[in-house]
Amino acid sequence: MNILILGSGGREHAFAWKISQSPLCDQLFVAPGNAGTAAVATNLPFSYNDFASLRNAVLEHKVELVIVGPEEPLVNGVVDFFEADSELQHIKLIGPNQAGAQLEGSKDFSKNFMEKHGIPTAASRTFTADQYEEGLAYIAQHSLPVVLKADGLAAGKGVIIAEKQEDANQALKEMLLDGKFGGAGNKVVIEQFLKGIELSVFVLTDGENYKILPEAKDYKRIGENDTGLNTGGMGAVSPVLFADANFLKKVEEKVVKPTLSGLKADGIKYVGFIFIGLMNVKGEPFVIEYNVRMGDPETEVVLPRIQSDFAMLMAATAKGILNEYELVISPQVAVTTVVVAGGYPGDYEKGKVITGSQKIEDVYLYHAGTTFNANTEVVTNGGRVMALTGVANSLENAVRKSQHAAQTVQFEGKYFRRDIGMDLIRYND
Repeated sequence: MNILILGSGGREHAFAWKISQSPLCDQLFVAPGNAGTAAVATNLPFSYNDFASLRNAVLEHKVELVIVGPEEPLVNGVVDFFEADSELQHIKLIGPNQAGAQLEGSKDFSKNFMEKHGIPTAASRTFTADQYEEGLAYIAQHSLPVVLKADGLAAGKGVIIAEKQEDANQALKEMLLDGKFGGAGNKVVIEQFLKGIELSVFVLTDGENYKILPEAKDYKRIGENDTGLNTGGMGAVSPVLFADANFLKKVEEKVVKPTLSGLKADGIKYVGFIFIGLMNVKGEPFVIEYNVRMGDPETEVVLPRIQSDFAMLMAATAKGILNEYELVISPQVAVTTVVVAGGYPGDYEKGKVITGSQKIEDVYLYHAGTTFNANTEVVTNGGRVMALTGVANSLENAVRKSQHAAQTVQFEGKYFRRDIGMDLIRYND
């Protein structure tokens, strides 16, 4: 089977690494890929939002399965694009159609969906620019802290947690009136702040059947002890100690099953991943958000724990026979530390030569923002540069492996958090 992965980050390198091990995979392509995917697949030089080039590549390389990594092409309708083209209709895709992608593409849609189908979530209201004064009045009578979310895709930066009323008022003005997030902020969801411990649960569905993949906890803020600006993710851990069998059973019954039955009831054929961002509030799960793809860097701790053939898992999903597939999960602990460019998540420089990666042993190294320079040296090409995953029988050893690898990789301006997983070690104590 010829397989194409869309995307260029650590998630896509992890997908490519796992799929390349399968006897089911004949040829593997990644568009546009990075320096890491180039070692296990053929990179194709076009953007994942360039549907015309995607069409040509799929037909030229006789691709039978397309796995969509990022959310953007899904929200932009890549699945619908394939379904509407007579020459592409037979090709299978892992990812929902545009209707299903609204779960991530519109916070307002997802909140309405949860309320309609009885899925536990924070109380909220949505406001447009015409309702700006109403929004201010809502904030004035709301308990603090309060959460404001841009309705559309805002590259992970569209969520503001305001501790003070004046901060919330300012955020609402910037989103609705000043266009801080462009079209993504045409609507703003204002919701209650949930106090608890955050984690993510990942579901894979073929539209009828589903499998729950290993859960993970990620670390969003740039600074240690969860301080500073939000990022795309500075590290992740799987499994999550506080998510015991009893809690995960509640997640399945109160969130996963109602979500899948709700999609069916609403006439949405959903094939692919559902990333459920959860808050554990005194042992009860509340949904913070849905994503319609795997998380990054969570994928870099979830995939090393999946012992089954991942390409066969993808093929079973695409064919609608996921119930025939046995998912085997390792009991070991995986921890990933993300090394980032100096200045990230603000302005940062690219093109810094990366060294030291050849010295790394017994750790999975996933490239994210990397490429090759004119001398074919691996150089930085993004804010998040690499994810380094340690797997061990204990959380402490997995942390040690991951952190040592993060110290070993070198490039000018490198930064990483040194406390990934440490909160869970303290939680365990």
